[in-house]
Amino acid sequence: MEQAILTIPEDVAADIQNGGATPLARRLLELAAIKAYEADLITSRQVQEMLGFESREELFDFFKKNDVSSKVTREDLERERAAAAALFGDDNHL
Repeated sequence: MEQAILTIPEDVAADIQNGGATPLARRLLELAAIKAYEADLITSRQVQEMLGFESREELFDFFKKNDVSSKVTREDLERERAAAAALFGDDNHL
């Protein structure tokens, strides 16, 4: 895992946090993930992994909260679930 050290003026850091309770490091990680995704540098799966989301639903909620247009739709997810259910016989394995 890569680490980066950033020096940011306090007023800029405050603007980035925008009064939120999210720690600055987490907010910067989220913003980096969003920008990399929107620039087609990483996939939605990589965003999910980068931000530690357990499920695709968490990812979709994150995208919605941050006005990110997902390239994967909930319908795509439902098709994936249906295909997996057909393979495994039920939804309990998902």
